[in-house]
Amino acid sequence: MIAAGGPPSVFAAAAATSTIPIVAAGFSDATLTLVGNINHPQGNVTGFSTFENAGMFGKRLELLRELVPSAATVALLSHPGDAVDSGADVKDIVASARALGMTLSAMTAENDAEIEAAFKAATDERADALLITGAPFFTVRHDRIVALAARYHLPAIYSWREYAAAGGLIAYASSLTAVWRGAGQYVGKILSGATPGELPVQQPTTFELVINLKTAAALGLTVPPSLLARADEVIE
Repeated sequence: MIAAGGPPSVFAAAAATSTIPIVAAGFSDATLTLVGNINHPQGNVTGFSTFENAGMFGKRLELLRELVPSAATVALLSHPGDAVDSGADVKDIVASARALGMTLSAMTAENDAEIEAAFKAATDERADALLITGAPFFTVRHDRIVALAARYHLPAIYSWREYAAAGGLIAYASSLTAVWRGAGQYVGKILSGATPGELPVQQPTTFELVINLKTAAALGLTVPPSLLARADEVIE
């Protein structure tokens, strides 16, 4: 069997085989098309969703507005190979920003040089804050991205707790730990004889709001008490 994390890996595995069971730890709305019926997957793929969709990015924009009330222009950094790109999701995120009175500047990066170039472009365009997608390409480079945000003095909101733990300002998403633990349980069930069709695609039930107070102070930001009260973890 195959265990895959993130939409690019899931699509690659599904393209390689239609018979070997695949457990995905990172379904997006796009990859849900591989299963047909989430309650009874029709192919060889099942797993756990991270709920990374336009609605989640709308929630992150709301949190960003609460933390940085003066933010009028927000740069969105996405990866061309990820589910959130130049399609409907980005259009929906732009609409969410507009509803909050923000202007969204969308940019992409698919290598290390382009990541740094995107930060420079965001600064040149006088972006007030930054929104990073949950693309695996960025996640494995979270230390570098957090360092660039500090260098360019850009308040940024991220998808995963790991960014805030590495010094990022704020993160909000489903728990990757919970998703991978569930995926591991599905792997065990399939190795014990279950089929993907017997295992429904699970939606996340655990979400994490993590705030790094040290980074907020370095950026000259005061975290509202109402936001601190809702945080699952505060890093000091």
